[in-house]
Amino acid sequence: MLGPVILAASRSDKMRRFVSAAPGTKQVVARFIAGEGVDQVVPIVADAADKGLEVTLDVVGEDITTVEQSHAARDAYLELIERLKDLGLGTKAEMSVKLSMFGQALEGGHELALSNVRPVVEAAAAIGTTVTLDAEDHTTLDSMFAIHEELRKDFPQTGCVIQSYLFRTEDDARRLAAAGSRVRIVKGAYKEPAEVAYQDKAEIDKAYVRIVRILMESDGYPMIGSHDPRLIAIAQELARRAGRKLDEYEFQMLYGIRSDEHLRLAAEGHRMRVYTAYGTDWYGYFMRRLAEKPANLLFFGRSILTKG
Repeated sequence: MLGPVILAASRSDKMRRFVSAAPGTKQVVARFIAGEGVDQVVPIVADAADKGLEVTLDVVGEDITTVEQSHAARDAYLELIERLKDLGLGTKAEMSVKLSMFGQALEGGHELALSNVRPVVEAAAAIGTTVTLDAEDHTTLDSMFAIHEELRKDFPQTGCVIQSYLFRTEDDARRLAAAGSRVRIVKGAYKEPAEVAYQDKAEIDKAYVRIVRILMESDGYPMIGSHDPRLIAIAQELARRAGRKLDEYEFQMLYGIRSDEHLRLAAEGHRMRVYTAYGTDWYGYFMRRLAEKPANLLFFGRSILTKG
């Protein structure tokens, strides 16, 4: 299984230096990362809107070691929101944030992350859009859910992410699946121990379907994060059985992966949101994309050999 090996490498400074210096890296990174700065990503957002697609924007960068870096991350999102204001897209262009980027892992990190993310959520609401809190490894989730609950007191549209590979997630889904909630379900992309997470793909998929059913039968708004055609078809059927209209749930896929499917779902009338990451600190995000699908790793390997 290459996935766990790649995820372990995502935390290695030695591998970071090697991958960053590899001749073919830039070409492959460009497949998954929309650009390094906001000037590059805004035209991509506008183009997506012209094609009937929606976006959620992630300023990549999780390895925060100082309070000053966490404030810089907050300011990067505030700059993004200021630029999105002129597009007037409302919730068609929302944001995804990782609380680790806002200082969650530092001393006093829970309070620091909350103080950093709140002005981002406030600014997003002021231009008619919202923020989704991304799920990270299992040790961070209680803090993430507590911050989510606190933000929803004033900004009930604030979303969060749950991961089907964790044993706890079905209970989390039932707790979160209330009126007005926005919950994205993904399989999970972190290296988790067998004590807390399914290790077998079939078990992860079965859990995913159970959780989608919980969300579809709830009063909340499900966001289906998957590129798997079978799981997408199952989600559509569960939505039909639950009597949901096409605008009462959405699909989400990553920028650079199955782009034709993005357009197909949008053409069928589905809300289709593209998770669009950008920024210079791309390594951790990039390695998780490689770990998720062997074909991505093969593509990377061929690029290095071609450019070497």
